[in-house]
Amino acid sequence: MEEILNLKSLLLQGNITEALAIVEELEEMSREDKINNIRSYAKVLLLHLIKQKAEDRTTRSWDVSIRNCVREIQLKNKRRKSGGSYLTSEELRLVFEEAYPSALDNASLEVEEGRYEVEDLESKIDQNVIINHALNLIA
Repeated sequence: MEEILNLKSLLLQGNITEALAIVEELEEMSREDKINNIRSYAKVLLLHLIKQKAEDRTTRSWDVSIRNCVREIQLKNKRRKSGGSYLTSEELRLVFEEAYPSALDNASLEVEEGRYEVEDLESKIDQNVIINHALNLIA
């Protein structure tokens, strides 16, 4: 809110250069918020895809969670007024790559009731296959 008030003040003073700097800062903050939100859903989506692959099964709960995460990522990444997406497919892939280690950590606690260490799961699961599957679901 403080940034908006500063922006208004700068515009009333005619200080366009500093006003534009605040606008750019607000845009960056908004973009980071979108990325963080998408990353959170990506972690949950990847967690369930890892569990499916590692256990070679699925549950209704995992399926529902996967569908919900896919929908939320699609919604969060969609520009409502101007159309298009906030993140390109390459940027989305990077977010998923960043989220993968956390998802793998969580999966190590859940797959077969915590039977596997992270390293064991890493050798059992192909990260690129899981990430590609997630991105295909979102596309």
